[in-house]
Amino acid sequence: MALASLARRKAYLLSRNLSNSPADALKYSFSLSNFSRSFASGSEENDVVVIGGGPGGYVAAIKAAQLGLKTTCIEKRGTLGGTCLNVGCIPSKALLHSSHMYHEAKHSFANHGVKLSSVEVDLPAMMAQKDKAVSNLTRGIEGLFKKNKVNYVKGYGKFISPSEVSVDTLEGGNTVVKGKNIIVATGSDVKSLPGITIDEKRIVSSTGALALSEIPKKLIVIGAGYIGLEMGSVWGRLGSEVTVVEFAPDIVPTMDAEIRKQFQRSLEKQKMKFMLKTKVVSVDTENGVKLTVEPSAGGDQTTLEADVVLVSAGRTPFTSGLGLDKIGVETDKAGRILVNDRFATNVAGVYAIGDVIPGPMLAHKAEEDGVACVEFIAGKHGHVDYDKVPGVVYTHPEVASVGKTEEQAKALGLGYRVGKFPFMANSRAKAIDNAEGIVKILADKETDKILGVHIMAPNAGELIHEAVLAINYEASSEDIARVCHAHPTMSEALKEAAMATYDKPIHI
Repeated sequence: MALASLARRKAYLLSRNLSNSPADALKYSFSLSNFSRSFASGSEENDVVVIGGGPGGYVAAIKAAQLGLKTTCIEKRGTLGGTCLNVGCIPSKALLHSSHMYHEAKHSFANHGVKLSSVEVDLPAMMAQKDKAVSNLTRGIEGLFKKNKVNYVKGYGKFISPSEVSVDTLEGGNTVVKGKNIIVATGSDVKSLPGITIDEKRIVSSTGALALSEIPKKLIVIGAGYIGLEMGSVWGRLGSEVTVVEFAPDIVPTMDAEIRKQFQRSLEKQKMKFMLKTKVVSVDTENGVKLTVEPSAGGDQTTLEADVVLVSAGRTPFTSGLGLDKIGVETDKAGRILVNDRFATNVAGVYAIGDVIPGPMLAHKAEEDGVACVEFIAGKHGHVDYDKVPGVVYTHPEVASVGKTEEQAKALGLGYRVGKFPFMANSRAKAIDNAEGIVKILADKETDKILGVHIMAPNAGELIHEAVLAINYEASSEDIARVCHAHPTMSEALKEAAMATYDKPIHI
């Protein structure tokens, strides 16, 4: 069935390439004359201007330059990579790895015959390692800009017309950048909560949580999403008493419910405490930090004390001060920019990608948006399917997923089968004494096409991509089950779960 799936995919791609009719081109204002002008050189006007140098913005800028378009990227931070690289994905993963190494050395090394007389945390050294990773990567992106001849302007950009961006430069001056096509890629910002002021010292966002000068004895995390659980894990491993306060009845509500329950039990075994269905009423920073909370449905109030409170209640599109209203760009009630399937706004020549538009607020989704958007501008074909974007929580164990959850399948009335395989029965996981977790696969009951895959395991974020590829090529669970997987590897658990979906597993 794998070969058949591949043939279908090739036919699908071919049909997309042959379906760019003149009517479609007219609909999206991509006439041949406009396209030829977009490659003009020697003019002060750019073919593409990107506002924002995060994962979506810098990738879009590089791709545009690679396609022969004269390109300028505007970034207000002064370093490229956006929130993800500077104060998000990359530094958090650095601290997650460092704190995991410390936790393993303290609690697990002896089981492997490695005995240490003492283990200590050198927090400044840990932070220095994190900062080194960030600086090396940001400089690397600047190198890619130079290699691909992307013009880089450091400053805050705002529209003065649909084809002009005024930039207040970091040096204190002002310049106007002109572009035939302008892409808004300004990302997102921390969502604040009423009555709570983030000072990045005692009340911190994820940015402040990545730069604490000492390990808090008590840390309260407001919000049980990806970021809150990851940062709670970092400081919990290093010795903080962590309590997570969540308004909703569940952690990570987008996660498959069965996996979510196992995940919460795993975090609780790591001494992370949860107060679900709980509302934060007020915060007092007079003496230390005191939170007043009550049940979400109402009831008696309780006071919690902490050294540091992390506000991790989600993110909001960063569109303020861009002058979108001045040029008439439409947004929704959440402040997201409305675009069509080619990332074009209602204003000709203005596009938007990443966190400022609807869809998952994920760095890798923004990158795919950037590539596809630029391909459309260049008269090519781009495509991003948000239903096939993987998500990963980088705790230990990690949790990764792609496609539909069981709850979504039920809500859609789909007939499906479920296959599961625990890592307790995986030889590699047992050999390395790291066997907590499970693979869960959902497949269509009639066709066996994979609908969703959910993995809780060490390195689940790496294991998930076999499933992402399978779903993109409309593979069946039998397709995965009949592919030879190296032994012993953690990936064999995915194969066994696939066998359990359409038939029976071997090793359980």
